[in-house]
Amino acid sequence: MQYDNPQALLDHAQSFAGSTLGELCERYKEQVPQQLLHKKGWVGQFIEMILGATSGSLAQPDFPDIGVELKTLPIDEQGRPLESTYVSVVPLIDIQGLCWENSVVRHKLMHVLWVPIVASREIPIEKRQIAMPFLWQPSVEQEQTLKQDFEDILDHVSMGGIEQVDARLGEILQVRPKAANSKALTDAIGPDGSTIKTLPRGFYLRPQFTKHCLQQYFTETQV
Repeated sequence: MQYDNPQALLDHAQSFAGSTLGELCERYKEQVPQQLLHKKGWVGQFIEMILGATSGSLAQPDFPDIGVELKTLPIDEQGRPLESTYVSVVPLIDIQGLCWENSVVRHKLMHVLWVPIVASREIPIEKRQIAMPFLWQPSVEQEQTLKQDFEDILDHVSMGGIEQVDARLGEILQVRPKAANSKALTDAIGPDGSTIKTLPRGFYLRPQFTKHCLQQYFTETQV
């Protein structure tokens, strides 16, 4: 599906507001999983499918023609994010020349379509409801903080300190392990500059930050 501009994508996404995942699955002839333990990415993939995202797992925004990334955001009934939001893989080797300006993280976060979904654990998957989607772009201050977080994390990686990086580092961006299991190891720079094996890592947005984005949007729309 082609969109001429971000507003056209937003209009389409907002047409789903108020619908449950079960209703949308019925409309698009999809099966609702019984549980998400082994299908953790199903909700995001389903929303990508019905909106016509084209990038899949490529290192670019989901809608490259208009430069917009799609992010589903599980929230509780009070509108609070339930988890951190995955952005992209943390590069652990061959990072010479990599900077904020040419990073996948920046490309993905410069324009985001947020699709909040009321998804508390006690709500059956088919009853989980789409809240109002909205477009977001970082302010100058937010991008500066994102850049600082990104550079701090990359400094640790380049100095062979990936094993010392945990979720406490970073004001907006944090690093978390991203692997199907503990055997899915990848190469990284070790403390002495040699190659070591470690779990893959991902860049994630902190829930406090996505909560701020939600509050900012809904405050603006009520003015």
